[in-house]
Amino acid sequence: MALVAYRAATLSRSGAVAAWLVGTTVLVGTGWKGGGVLAAFFISSNLISRGAPRPAGLDPKGERRDHRQVLANGGVAAAGALLGLRDPGLGFWLLTSSLAAAAADTWATAFGARSVAPPRLFLGGTPVPPGTSGGVTRLGSAGGAAGALLVSGIGAVAADIPALFPVAALIGFGGMALDSALGAAAQGRFRCDPCGERSEWRLHRCGTPTIHEGGLPWLDNDGVNLTASAAAAAVAWAAWAWLCPCS
Repeated sequence: MALVAYRAATLSRSGAVAAWLVGTTVLVGTGWKGGGVLAAFFISSNLISRGAPRPAGLDPKGERRDHRQVLANGGVAAAGALLGLRDPGLGFWLLTSSLAAAAADTWATAFGARSVAPPRLFLGGTPVPPGTSGGVTRLGSAGGAAGALLVSGIGAVAADIPALFPVAALIGFGGMALDSALGAAAQGRFRCDPCGERSEWRLHRCGTPTIHEGGLPWLDNDGVNLTASAAAAAVAWAAWAWLCPCS
């Protein structure tokens, strides 16, 4: 699957290697059923993201996902899946919940890019240009909910744990909300003065160092995604300890 994605230009070379590592880890921890949940996230997210319009005046990272993006979205899920070697139910619980959060964020971004209504900051509701970190739309939020429901439903069926569906869906949507909040409040914001473009990077694609305008300069979108996935897994673990659906 990683090779197919690489040849389809959705993954870079480093991204394909990272995807192979994530997939192998998930298979080791949760078997082919867990691999099916990962495949549902990966395939649906790539299909949904294809053809999404790119905001003008923004310095994008690129069409191909690199290893940082892959690990930010799937690394926590892979680590949680390894716990399936000791407790299969817990492994599925963590895998599904963290991937639901990643799917919600990816689907929200893809649907939001197609929204005719301008995005507003998650914190404060101020209108912002399309592509601004922390900006949300109703269409994007609905798309994020759909992504979380899809992954949660497949995980619950694969693991035969009905309670996983509503819990993972709520955690996934909450992870998306946390991602938006961090993007609005903490993610680094930069600007290339000569080009007049917004950027998420210290160095603009034109080669000019950017000017830091706000947020934490060391926190980029990959760091925000990783934090949201880790938080989703932590809440999922707490929910598992409380509900113990397999006891």
